[in-house]
Amino acid sequence: MLIQVCLYFYCKFLWRCLKFVMRKLTGRCELQRICYNTKPGASRTMKIETSLRDSKSKLLQTSVSVHPDAIEKTIEDIMELKKINPDINPQLGISLQACLLQIVGYRNLIADVEKLRREPYDSDNPQHEEMLLKLWKFLKPNTPLESRISKQWCEIGFQGDDPKTDFRGMGLLGLYNLQYFAERDAAAAQQVLSDSLHPKCRDITKEEISKFSKAEWEKKRMDKAIGYSFAIVGINITDLAYNLLVSGALKTHFYNIAPEAPTLSHFQQTFCYLMHEFHKFWIEEDPMDIMEFNRVREKFRKRIIKQLQNPDMALCPHFAASEGLINM
Repeated sequence: MLIQVCLYFYCKFLWRCLKFVMRKLTGRCELQRICYNTKPGASRTMKIETSLRDSKSKLLQTSVSVHPDAIEKTIEDIMELKKINPDINPQLGISLQACLLQIVGYRNLIADVEKLRREPYDSDNPQHEEMLLKLWKFLKPNTPLESRISKQWCEIGFQGDDPKTDFRGMGLLGLYNLQYFAERDAAAAQQVLSDSLHPKCRDITKEEISKFSKAEWEKKRMDKAIGYSFAIVGINITDLAYNLLVSGALKTHFYNIAPEAPTLSHFQQTFCYLMHEFHKFWIEEDPMDIMEFNRVREKFRKRIIKQLQNPDMALCPHFAASEGLINM
């Protein structure tokens, strides 16, 4: 333990020495070098975030958690601290501001999402009830709901006759995401719901067939595709998206697609993407029964995390605005 502590401080000392030497050689501080030598997006913003957080300056350390309205003043204070003339280096202030908007915005997004997750579904709250009934209308536009308490809720993937019990784990966040998906991407949501109720076996390639014995192939040929409960899986995927957000894994994605502060809409768009991709992944995995859900979900989670380790990754490129990022 003592050796590890000593090694940590030794490496930190060497890193500070290296930064001092680089500043003397280039005439630029670390923030300048990052902004001038790293392309905009996650690569630049994550380096700026690390530099600010690990700085020995209290001003720089706290800059990643300031109020959005204080960002402009914070940039001015940083420029003054680093003795950087804004008239000579106008682009630096613009780049730092864009990065800080993303960094602070990500922290605020976590707070917004956490607030929704902690708020329980309340059947006495008219707004909550309205959202739930809208979810039904968006997913089953041609089928009236006979009553608020009804077995019909099972048709869209809830476990019983009153969906409120299924929102306990993710609170209102699960309902917000499901309604967003059903409303903003109605055709896709309805198709995923239909496929989950009436699953189809995926096509098996010749290479896969050659790996089966005759008995295994006969069994595989006779097996029925396994569906899943749409709403319950949606709440589960909400949990996945939430954990990716809180762990910081989604920084790569949001810093690449959000030109300024990532918002709740960006999070909900990501949920839609994850629902699409999980549905395709479930079909590809072709599980033997619903008891394999946790295995498939964990495998899917690892694949998403691996994708997010690429600093250029944007999970849903159709929402990306990489060509118009302001942190140039």
